[in-house]
Amino acid sequence: MTDQHDLTPDRLRADGALLLEPDVVLTPDGPMDHYAAVVNGDTFLAVGPAEQLERTYSHLTPVRLRGHVLMPGFVDSHHHLTQTFGAALAFGEPSEIFRRLWVPLEGALDEEAVYVSAKLAALESLRGGFTTVAEAGTRAPVDVELVAAATRDVGIRCVLGLVCNDATANDADTDTSTTLANAEKHLVRYCTEELIHPSLAISVPEAATARTLHDTARLAAAAGAVVQIHVNEHLAAVERSLVQHGLRPLEYLHEVGALGPQLLAAHATLLTPRELTLLADTGAAVSYNPVASAWKGNAVAPATTMAERGIRFGLGTDGTRGDAFRLAEAAEFAQRLAYGLATGDSSCGAGWTWLEHAGRGGADAVGLGARTGRIAEGAAADFLLVDVSGPEMRLSWDLPWELVRRGNRDQITAVFVAGRLRLWRGWPLDWDGPALVRRAAEMSRDVLLRAPVTRVHPTSTGARHAHAERSTAQ
Repeated sequence: MTDQHDLTPDRLRADGALLLEPDVVLTPDGPMDHYAAVVNGDTFLAVGPAEQLERTYSHLTPVRLRGHVLMPGFVDSHHHLTQTFGAALAFGEPSEIFRRLWVPLEGALDEEAVYVSAKLAALESLRGGFTTVAEAGTRAPVDVELVAAATRDVGIRCVLGLVCNDATANDADTDTSTTLANAEKHLVRYCTEELIHPSLAISVPEAATARTLHDTARLAAAAGAVVQIHVNEHLAAVERSLVQHGLRPLEYLHEVGALGPQLLAAHATLLTPRELTLLADTGAAVSYNPVASAWKGNAVAPATTMAERGIRFGLGTDGTRGDAFRLAEAAEFAQRLAYGLATGDSSCGAGWTWLEHAGRGGADAVGLGARTGRIAEGAAADFLLVDVSGPEMRLSWDLPWELVRRGNRDQITAVFVAGRLRLWRGWPLDWDGPALVRRAAEMSRDVLLRAPVTRVHPTSTGARHAHAERSTAQ
């Protein structure tokens, strides 16, 4: 039996099945002491009481993981993998920065920059405990296979969006057939991949014709995929929709037949009671992005209300930072500040809600609920080994809530995706992670020098100097 003190990555990369015995297994029914899991190939062969599995699989040598929790990998239900080079440019910026930052930035990316940017984002996500990311579609003028290759090479599961925007100033002149043909090809191209799962994407409802909004929904539903659309995120977008259609964006999607279980509505921060009912009645899913709300949003999605209404939702980073534990904390924190304080709700989901929607709920939202997001027999072996023996977590009374409020990515010993050890103590074992970081740092400077990016807010250093100058003048 292997103890924590002699646990090595090689012991977790052994050929054949692994019998893993941590202190706790975080199952769909909650934390289970004295449980174990058998990983065989890319799935969990069995999960149950350790003594029982030792008897059943007596030919396997148990790997004892003292001081560890075996838990599902997190699911990032909304990411922009090719915006990584400019992530820090969003600090202090007002809403709808995509026009001034993201569109110009992605337009300046060449093929190598797309691959390096996406690979860097995927590495950051794995380091933060995400085993699945939903890529909302790049605007870079390249084949999305470059993004697929980057995530595949890192070893993270990716729901890969293909942008299907086709609206023009005069929709009557728009030929939607090419857009829809490309969408069909994309869904077929990745339908049998292990780690890449095809998805369609439309930036915002106004970016596509009514026919494309309807038909992409139909194509995705038939393929068991999702359509990712930014919906009701900013006041300006809501007002444009009201002027153009007399309907709010989510209402408009419902009118054109695009609202249903295949929809993954990113953000959905500005929702009326009627729109909440539309989401509940149609089975559409939402990506709740609390850090994005804090950094550049107009509002916080009513996630506790969504949970109570049975509305499907996951947690997303929107590319802000690839740290799953901090995302779960932000999910609870934002609800408490936006809604809980005003109503006297000191629980705001009782901790477990955010773990649930960061894992299994997120997997369901991105269309992978039958495949990942849980530690259970037959599920994909996408999981984390989290060290809870340190001072932050050792005095444990309520593990799920402690993981939400006190967990951090430094505690992640190992990350597995599809049964393979992808990261050990924050770095890959099969390729040079630090070299990628160095290359990305060099390349990002060149990209940002040629990208016509416009910022409203100065850097923090610039803001400090301006403040000092004003103080001196007074």
